[in-house]
Amino acid sequence: MDASAATEATEAAEEAREDARFTDEEHAFLLSRVQPALIGLIDGSLSTLAPIFAVALSTEDPHIAFFAGLATAIGAAVSMAFSEGLSDTGEFTGRGSPFQRGAITGAGTFVGGVFHTLPFLINSYHAAILAAIITVAIELVVLGVIRARFFRTGFVRSFATVTLGGVIIVAVSAALGSAA
Repeated sequence: MDASAATEATEAAEEAREDARFTDEEHAFLLSRVQPALIGLIDGSLSTLAPIFAVALSTEDPHIAFFAGLATAIGAAVSMAFSEGLSDTGEFTGRGSPFQRGAITGAGTFVGGVFHTLPFLINSYHAAILAAIITVAIELVVLGVIRARFFRTGFVRSFATVTLGGVIIVAVSAALGSAA
C-alpha cells in the first residue's frame, strides 16, 4: 500500500469516528430519554420471562400465567421507576430530571413485561405458549433495532446481546417450571 492509499484509509477511519460521535443535543436525549426507556424495555422484557413462563409451564393454566405476568410487569415497573429515579439526581451527570427518567423507565418496564403476558389471555394453553414465544421473539428484534438505531451498535450485535439474556432466562424458567 502506498502513502496516498494509507492517508486515504486514515482519513476514512477518522470520518467514520466523527460520524459515530453524538452532538451535545443527541447525547442529552440519549441519556435522559432513550437510555431510561431502553433500560425499562429490556428489563421488562427479560426479567418477567422467568416468572411468567415458570408459572405457565408448571400450571398449564393461561389464566394464572396471565395474572402472574401482569403482577410481575407492574411490580417490575414500580421497582425500576424508583430505582432509576433514586439512582441519580441528574445534577452532576446531566441525565435530566430523576422523576422524568423514573417515569420513562417504569413505563418502558411495564410495556416490556406486559406484551408477552397478553398472549396468556388465550384460553388454550398450547396456543398461549406459542403466541407468547412469538411475542418474545418480536420483542427481541424490536429491542435490537432500537439499540442499534440509537446507540449505533449494529443490529446483529444488539440482537445477539439482548437475545443471550433472553435465552439464559428462558432456560432457567423452563427448568424451574418443569421441576415444579
